[in-house]
Formats: sequence, C-alpha cells, structure tokens
Amino acid sequence: MTRRVCFALDLVDDADLIAAYESAHAPGAVWPEVTQGIRAKGFLDMEIWRAADRLFMIADVAEDWPRDLDAEGKAIDARWEAAMDRFQRPLACAEDGEKWVPMHRIYALGDQ
Repeated sequence: MTRRVCFALDLVDDADLIAAYESAHAPGAVWPEVTQGIRAKGFLDMEIWRAADRLFMIADVAEDWPRDLDAEGKAIDARWEAAMDRFQRPLACAEDGEKWVPMHRIYALGDQ
C-alpha cells in the first residue's frame, strides 16, 4: 500500500539562483546516488513544482516510509543538502533546522 505526502519550501527570491536550482534538478542533473537514496528511503514517485519562489513536493511513498539510509547514503544526502542550502530558505512555520515543511490536506474532490 502507498500513501501520498506533500511538503513546501521556499527558495531565495533571486532569479539567477532559482534558475540554477531548477538546472540542478533537470533530468539527469541530480546526482545518481541522490536518486538512489530517495528511492531507498521509500519514495516511489516524487515531483517538485514551483510557483515564484515557493516549492511544492508531492510524493507517493511506501508504507514503511521513511526508511533509514546506510552511512554512505546519509553522507551523500548530507552533501546534496549542503549544496542546495544556498538556494533554499525555510518557511516561516518551519521548526528549527526543518527545510521541507509537511503539508496537510484540507480538501479532496473525492470526499465531496
């Protein structure tokens, strides 16, 4: 069984940095080890959408998500996150050290 999770994050409001961030996420640009780590954590599918400087991540995850990475996977993940830090800024509602803030569904067409 899968479930869907959604997160939000803001980018630094600078056109050049936003373009560089998008380039870093273009097909084939994300380090293969990062993509492997995302899958190893239990992500089955993931998309990141952007409106101005706001990012929205929607992901379908395995029932046992989030899975822990091994030491090598954690080190690669930490290097990728450090490389992305200059582009990102936390939402006002983010807790200490939190980048991607979980979103809560408030409407579903199927429930109407």
